[in-house]
Amino acid sequence: MKTNAYVGKFSYGFRLASMILLAAFLSISAFSANKSDGTTRFEGVITDSKSKEALAFTNVIVAGTNIATVCNSDGEFSLKVPNEHLDKNVMFSHIGYQTATVPLRELKTNEINKITLNMTSVSLVEVNVFPSDPERIVRDMMRQRDHNYSDFANTKTAFYRETIKKGRNYVSLTEAVLDIFKFPYSAMRDDRVKLILGRKSADYEKLDTLVFKLQGGPVSAVMLDIMKEPYALFDDETIRDYSFELSNITKVDDRLLYIIDFKQRESVDKPLFYGKLYVDMESLALTRAEFNMDVSNREEATALFIRRKPSGARVYPTEASYIVDYRITDGKWHYGYARASVGFRVNWKKKLLNTNYYTTMEMAVTDWKIAEDQAFKASERLKPTIIMEDAVEGFNDPDFWGDYNVIEPEQPIENAIKRIQRNLDK
Repeated sequence: MKTNAYVGKFSYGFRLASMILLAAFLSISAFSANKSDGTTRFEGVITDSKSKEALAFTNVIVAGTNIATVCNSDGEFSLKVPNEHLDKNVMFSHIGYQTATVPLRELKTNEINKITLNMTSVSLVEVNVFPSDPERIVRDMMRQRDHNYSDFANTKTAFYRETIKKGRNYVSLTEAVLDIFKFPYSAMRDDRVKLILGRKSADYEKLDTLVFKLQGGPVSAVMLDIMKEPYALFDDETIRDYSFELSNITKVDDRLLYIIDFKQRESVDKPLFYGKLYVDMESLALTRAEFNMDVSNREEATALFIRRKPSGARVYPTEASYIVDYRITDGKWHYGYARASVGFRVNWKKKLLNTNYYTTMEMAVTDWKIAEDQAFKASERLKPTIIMEDAVEGFNDPDFWGDYNVIEPEQPIENAIKRIQRNLDK
């Protein structure tokens, strides 16, 4: 009999860990053919031109459209483009690198396209003002929110994935395509999420007496839009708990960015965050955030994440890291990508060895448009208590995703998927 370990509400960040964890069911990430009715699919890998290292999470955008995707952690991408847009260019954008623009007609459809990006440098001539008060930049960034981010309701198509690893092995994967209704950033209303389709699968041989479930999934991922939910990271009150430092200046898409490091003050002992903010120098818009939760206070960090645990076990978080990325269109910034990774350790009283679990969820917006209708009905929207693996079916269909853009799985996940698929076919 398996025992549930529940990981609960993360009050400081995003309601994010409304996360109930359960080591569950892996979705098979099969891919459709390179050409399907109405679309053409391109695959590739993006690397640093000198070091040849993969550039993880690079933005891949079809110029002049809202069609986009994001590379996986191995720098790999898969992009499906409606055939009426094949005369356009595709842009590869990564912070600290020169954006590469390539005509879609030059990309191959029957092989892996290799794209290299060159690192960019910032000359002192380009920097007119070097501010001495980074906290002021952050406060101005928050005050400029309604001006810098979309002031109209829009609907987004997004690809969502959540994984669970036991030790080094992937044991669970769930994937979905979602509709998101985003209210204007000035509106004090929660964005809404609707499931279009999804799937799951699992390596049952690796599941032991402890079962993890992730609660909230896509809804929590939408809440990672920290400019829509500013209290998730810091607001006018909690900002006093942090110290800020302007650590560097960089570029993306020929836009200069401040890199601001932040961490909680030594006098603050509750679990807060530390990391980097990338702030557009001209508009003071947040373009990207990379941060971690301080889980060194094990007792309080556990209280934030764990809702219920089995008797005889001690469960606590060992790490929690986050990425949030924004894209600009017609002078307004939009939520484009988010990723959250949380590690947990399970110690059993009557066992010598402990078990480490790692859960990751990511969401990439692959298309969007101005909303023409009202927000989804209450009966259609996913609730914050949703457990995705319970809400979707698990099956293998090579054409499952059709023309929707998805994120390529990392190589270890692909290997796990193939192994799981063999087990399910027996």
